[in-house]
Amino acid sequence: VQLQASGGGLVQAGGSLRLSCAASGRAFSSYVMGWFRQTPGKERDFVATISWSGTRTQYADSVKGRFTISRDNAKNTVYLQMNRLKPEDTAVYYCAADLNGVAGSLSTTRLRYESWGQGTQVTVSS
Repeated sequence: VQLQASGGGLVQAGGSLRLSCAASGRAFSSYVMGWFRQTPGKERDFVATISWSGTRTQYADSVKGRFTISRDNAKNTVYLQMNRLKPEDTAVYYCAADLNGVAGSLSTTRLRYESWGQGTQVTVSS
């Protein structure tokens, strides 16, 4: 499956951005989806994940209460709404698909994801 992330940009601290990730293929509704982020010289870190139907979600502690992951299976798209952004949220954000997850499951581990988007830069100024 091919993933195309978009929506990054430059925003002031306290502002909001919404990232989108469009997926190819017909099986999108059976993929566990996730967002990760990475800064130079560091590991790619988990941000959020969502189950097939979108009824279950999980977040990294650092973004809980500020970020919301959602999906529209009819549009083959997963979103990451980011509110109250902080300078430490600055990173390249990647969407990813776990092709082997089962219904109701969530994936927080980078190694569970087989397909990755190209990344979109988010920069939060102080």
